[in-house]
Amino acid sequence: MQGSLDKVDIGILVLYSCVLIVMGVYYKRKCRTAEQFMVAGRSIPAWAAGLAVMSAYTSSISYIATPGMAYDSNWHPMIFALCIFPVAWLVCRYAVPYYRKKRLISVYSFLEERLGSWGRVYAALAFVLYMVCRVAVILYLASLLLSTFVPWDIRAVIIFIGVVTIIYTLLGGMEAVIWTDVMQSAIMIIGILFCAVSLSYYVFSGPEPLIQAAIEKSKFSFGSWKFSLNTQEHLGNRTIWAMIVFGVVENLRNLLADQNYVQKYCSVATEREAKRSVWIAMLIYIPLTAVFLYIGTTLFAFYSQSSELAEAGITKGDKVFPYFIATQLPAGLKGLIIAAILAAAMSTVDSALNCSATVLLLDFNKRYFNPNIGDKASVLFLRSMTVVWGLFGIGFALLMIRAKSALDTWWQLSAIFGGGILGLFILALLRVRLRLWQGLVSIGVSIAVIGWATFVRQDFVAEHLPESWHWVGCNLDKITVGGVGTAALCVVACLFGLTNRKRDIRV
Repeated sequence: MQGSLDKVDIGILVLYSCVLIVMGVYYKRKCRTAEQFMVAGRSIPAWAAGLAVMSAYTSSISYIATPGMAYDSNWHPMIFALCIFPVAWLVCRYAVPYYRKKRLISVYSFLEERLGSWGRVYAALAFVLYMVCRVAVILYLASLLLSTFVPWDIRAVIIFIGVVTIIYTLLGGMEAVIWTDVMQSAIMIIGILFCAVSLSYYVFSGPEPLIQAAIEKSKFSFGSWKFSLNTQEHLGNRTIWAMIVFGVVENLRNLLADQNYVQKYCSVATEREAKRSVWIAMLIYIPLTAVFLYIGTTLFAFYSQSSELAEAGITKGDKVFPYFIATQLPAGLKGLIIAAILAAAMSTVDSALNCSATVLLLDFNKRYFNPNIGDKASVLFLRSMTVVWGLFGIGFALLMIRAKSALDTWWQLSAIFGGGILGLFILALLRVRLRLWQGLVSIGVSIAVIGWATFVRQDFVAEHLPESWHWVGCNLDKITVGGVGTAALCVVACLFGLTNRKRDIRV
């Protein structure tokens, strides 16, 4: 597939990059205060904020990994999307009104009000570390994909994508982020729908439709209904219950406790508009997930009666869609699809950079180091941190080239960084009162449980420890680890809270 983009495709990518930078320059004139940089002066329409929230949910990982999951397994990721309905209702019913009433910009200030400064510092620090991981992963994966189409070194691709994203994000702030996300969302949706229509023509035409092969292999199944959260029992057939746990926990963390999402729906004018933006995002994301999965299933059908993939050395589902793009799409359309994948990547990275800069300003610099910082100095700090965090992301993405296992390692570390955040928000909503040491112990237990469930796996224990120690191995599905860590934090903290109920505690 190396160097398979034509001049017209490369022209589309260059034009797309130039448009992004021009948009950043255009919105720079509207980005003169810290509030405009962080929440666009709360002037964004609900539909645009909704598209921006949706784009934060999707990334280049969605473009590659989701079809790959459907190709390798079935439609179990759809459970994650469907879990959004009850979570969005809860967030719009309870969290959005409170956030709007308090006019929050940093969602982690809510933790200081309810739990104390320790909760705010931990959650904010965990968030910015998680964002470095996320930026690095997205840049690496998007560049790995693009480098298979163009004769450029992957390092140059990482730097190119990272620098373009940094430029328009630091110039235009949140307004540039949201309006470029709107454009990127449109490109992404058009690209994915075109692929779905093209594949439908191939697999449903003819006297013996190829789609029958996918139906016979139960590719449209949502998973096993057996009540279990374990992995090995079902030989890779992930249970619906594990997906429900993952879907509820992750969607709740995203919409309730993740600055990436909260900052966007706080950039609109009213509470009603904020709620509308959440529902617009979710009502687009859910069918879009179904389209991604449908593409993976139709790709399985398309290649089911051919040895083409084996001859090309492709053995994993996440490599099938890029191969289809490289070999089946005509010039011009190929460039549009690659631009759509880059759009998905950039719309995630720009949000991460803007929100990281916001948290660093409000939760650290302004809260502890320079409480009287002026507006001009705040804007300078925000732009500087956008560059610094962007360079960190580029640097770690470059490191992933040599350390091929770094991708899995960073995802494991990001689970540890983010594992306690949702638990803290649940405790804050329940008004559980904790002393400083009790909060730290609760977080420590959560990190320990996540570390155990992530690293001390059953297969690892069976290989490295005697049989008498096999009981320590974790057999839970890895996607339930975040939920288990959250539950551990909440249980320990609530036990502490019961002992504190009748005491007057200063936190």
